[in-house]
Amino acid sequence: MSARASRERPSRRPLPRRIAAAGLIPAAVAALTLLPVSPLAEPGSGPAARSGPGATASPAPVRPVRVEIPALGVSAPLVDLTLDSGGKLGVPDPADRDLAGWYRDGVMPGSPGTAVVVAHVDTPTGPAAFAGLDTLRPGARVDVRRADRTTAAFRIYAVEEFEKRDFPSDRVYGPSRDAELRLLTCGGAYDPAAGGYQSNVVAFARLVSVQPPESTLPGKNVSHDS
Repeated sequence: MSARASRERPSRRPLPRRIAAAGLIPAAVAALTLLPVSPLAEPGSGPAARSGPGATASPAPVRPVRVEIPALGVSAPLVDLTLDSGGKLGVPDPADRDLAGWYRDGVMPGSPGTAVVVAHVDTPTGPAAFAGLDTLRPGARVDVRRADRTTAAFRIYAVEEFEKRDFPSDRVYGPSRDAELRLLTCGGAYDPAAGGYQSNVVAFARLVSVQPPESTLPGKNVSHDS
């Protein structure tokens, strides 16, 4: 935990000042390199500050377990991501290219505020979970399945690419009175000498519904026995 986390703070820690999603790492490189983006705003002004002026109270949070993007054929288990000793957000294990991760000390997907999910664009073994993130179009659906078997359904409203050196942290991670989701991965030019991918791809989405478990939907419990 960083020194600033020991201050008085809201119920969840603010997002790290530096956050990253890593991309392709040549097979010759043994360690996963974290690619930082621009500094975030001061504590209390990021996604962890769930409520802005006029915001409604947050419902009880429910842990997310899987992210699905039907347009890309993505169905990726979600692992918990935390900060490393340098204040950067970790990334999913590159040995499993189908994993995604969510910042567990921030907003849970489907709760008011800005939730963050990251995944690799590729790994030494090939394309990874968010390989096609930059091809999504407004209106694409993103489902976050949760531990209570409900599904938080989001719709993409923008997909943009930002150079890491000029990353708009306030815009991407800033607080929201509504339930929003950010999907992040790496993109742009890949320059090993400069640390890897030089940009981040960000998909912006907002919650459209929370669906009950399938077994409680009309017609799901109808018996067809004669």
